[in-house]
Amino acid sequence: MRKVVVFDHVTLDGFFTDERGDMSFAHRKEADADPEWREFTDKNASGDSEMLFGRVTYDMMAGWWPTPAARQAMPVVAKRMNEAPKVVFSRKMEKPEWVNTRLVKRNLVEEVRKMKEQKGPDLVLMGSGTIVAQLTQAGAIDVYHIVVNPVVIGEGRTLFERVSRKLPLQLTASRAFKNGNVLLTYEPS
Repeated sequence: MRKVVVFDHVTLDGFFTDERGDMSFAHRKEADADPEWREFTDKNASGDSEMLFGRVTYDMMAGWWPTPAARQAMPVVAKRMNEAPKVVFSRKMEKPEWVNTRLVKRNLVEEVRKMKEQKGPDLVLMGSGTIVAQLTQAGAIDVYHIVVNPVVIGEGRTLFERVSRKLPLQLTASRAFKNGNVLLTYEPS
């Protein structure tokens, strides 16, 4: 059975975007300059997975990763992001433009549960806080990789907005990087 894996960045004060939806805190120059972080990012990006996105995150990713600037800044990650199979969940989108993308307009939770039953690589959800919250509420997420960034932004959106049930999690791994980022891995208890 395939797993649904969340990989998201949050600030020290618990936000995954600021009040305008900006996630640039996760891409600080000093963080990206850390060789250990770059190696981790490249290794993580080279894995076999199918990417899941909500429309807003998809539009942001599709606007960056196919560009020459992305290929120059992070060649390994850009290659993987462009080649990976992708699914975008959106009721409004008519046709995805990014290569290797499938559009799903129907019931998110039902579709993800069906995808988990199919053969294939794990399903990795990046950004897409509304989708993370919906799948968390439904108990459909198997692993949470949360990168805590050493920055406080004061206001924003939490990753688990509108989750109305208690979800006990077990810490299964942690790793601190010299750039101040801390990777925490949790699984539902």
